[in-house]
Amino acid sequence: MSELGKDNVKLLMQWDIKQESEQEFFEFQVREWIPGITQMGLEPTGAWYTTYSRGETPQIMTEGLAEDLETMRNILGSEEWKALHDKLLKFVNNYQQKVVRVTGGFQM
Repeated sequence: MSELGKDNVKLLMQWDIKQESEQEFFEFQVREWIPGITQMGLEPTGAWYTTYSRGETPQIMTEGLAEDLETMRNILGSEEWKALHDKLLKFVNNYQQKVVRVTGGFQM
């Protein structure tokens, strides 16, 4: 899915990494999270890592693009998503997500 279409939607996610889990978290991201969401049809389109914060902003913000809302619903309702998401939650706190229509540029 290289070109944006009018029906594309994004999954916006944010979280903080548990301090005792940083190394395992980054290994999980590279080995399982990114390949897993990509295989499900969610195209990673951006990730931001905050190295310094007073607790006012999430440590990680990331987004993934799906072709349309039905595809996103299928991904988020799948057993594969549930298993991968549950594993992510072992490494992070303060997880939040929302689905938005793509408008271009940075979205919140």
